Amino acid sequence: MSDFTIIDIPSPNFDSRPPGVTIDLVVIHAISLPPGKFGTGRVIDFFTNSLDSEEDPYFSEISGLRVSSHYFIERQGRVIRFVDDEKRAWHAGISRFQGRDNCNDFSLGIELEGDDFNCFTEVQYQRLNELLKSIKNRWPAVTGNRIVGHCHVAPQRKSDPGPFFDWKRIGVEIA
Repeated sequence: MSDFTIIDIPSPNFDSRPPGVTIDLVVIHAISLPPGKFGTGRVIDFFTNSLDSEEDPYFSEISGLRVSSHYFIERQGRVIRFVDDEKRAWHAGISRFQGRDNCNDFSLGIELEGDDFNCFTEVQYQRLNELLKSIKNRWPAVTGNRIVGHCHVAPQRKSDPGPFFDWKRIGVEIA
């Protein structure tokens, strides 16, 4: 399709999935650090535990958190893998989908550089679709109705990927 490549930047924030678990869900997130600022590189620092808590007041609030995602798609379309699919990334937190708790156990997390106040970029949708196609090829239990937002698995806590995410751009109908 295009020059779709994935850059590996390993995060230490992962562990093993429970035995016998099938990956059958993708959770889409949005993140920017500091909030509302793009292209800073601080999301990479956050997921690799190298965020300077002195750099921004918000960073001191999140400095003790250990968070990761399988993938991160920057505004310009660069795709980064922090955690191998076979491992459990720490992205969904306290979560539930279709009666199953702990979505990290059976899902892949994809973070988009964004927030609740800005549209995502054309190239982000392009890369996301390429990544989803690759994921569906490797994990056939991930079907269109099993691609959701963080807001769907943790609705009391999270709003991402937010109101500006266009689900139709990835072929998913969300009610």
